[in-house]
Amino acid sequence: MAVIVLALRRLVRKIYSNLFEFAFAGFLFSWDAMLVLGNLLTPKLAEGKVIASGKPGAGGAWPEYIPPTEDASRCSCPALNAMANHGILPRDGRNIPFTELNRTARETYNFAPTFCVFVPRYIARILNRTYSTDTCDLSDIDVHNGIEHDGSLLREDTYHKFHQGLPSAELVTKFLASATGPAPKPPKLKVQYPDGPPAPPFSPLTEDIDLDTTITQADLSLALSEARRRSRQLNPQYSLDHGHKNFGSSNASTMLTIFGGRVRDLATILIEERLPDGWEPRVRDRFGLTMAKFNMTVMPVEMGVRDEVERPLNLW
Repeated sequence: MAVIVLALRRLVRKIYSNLFEFAFAGFLFSWDAMLVLGNLLTPKLAEGKVIASGKPGAGGAWPEYIPPTEDASRCSCPALNAMANHGILPRDGRNIPFTELNRTARETYNFAPTFCVFVPRYIARILNRTYSTDTCDLSDIDVHNGIEHDGSLLREDTYHKFHQGLPSAELVTKFLASATGPAPKPPKLKVQYPDGPPAPPFSPLTEDIDLDTTITQADLSLALSEARRRSRQLNPQYSLDHGHKNFGSSNASTMLTIFGGRVRDLATILIEERLPDGWEPRVRDRFGLTMAKFNMTVMPVEMGVRDEVERPLNLW
């Protein structure tokens, strides 16, 4: 009898959980649609005014950049690591509330609030934690085949390198050197420093890269195709399901949207995991980059990955 009661309790909890997730998804997508409409009906934020006054990065002046110490927690996401390196998130990368990831990502990169609820909440569920009350270290995000996955553009697979907190210099420079887009327009934002601008860290890795180019959608699809092919050949434990392919394309597509594909900016954020002086998000929508608009970039990028049709079809 006790087993039957336990089974019924589990069944009821599962049904309740599924109903809640269905209702929450409906709410989130409806909210996102309203933000899309709001972005269409309101003027874009002015250049130089994307970061709100009083927030880190306002006017292009980012907080001091300090590289991580050996005991600091970092993950495979350069954007989150950069926030920790600038002190926007805790510099040690530890005990970060999921709700804090929501707020800081929205303020720093101009993602829509829907996007900034969905991603940290998804991470919390992967880690079997509660979004509204729990915390995480940045390295927790890299639980394998949660969000972190094989076939990354910028990191070696966990089979070869378990700790994903640092980028692969070889992969990053190869990716940036593959850019074929035209030179971007120079930014209008000029940072005024009373004591003069801080000296940026020197990176010899950019010496052979044409910084005055842009990554295009086709460049990104080709790079993802090559990354997956490389991983499949070198990693005997390679796994990449449909969901993680979409995650890979989503992560990569932020380089086209938030960073505008600009190689000069990407070299700084990907190699040093630092936000360049004078940088601001290239998305100037008043309510931020919505999930709907973001997917208009993600889907063509993923559909353009040639590796999916060039390798033999596996039917068994």
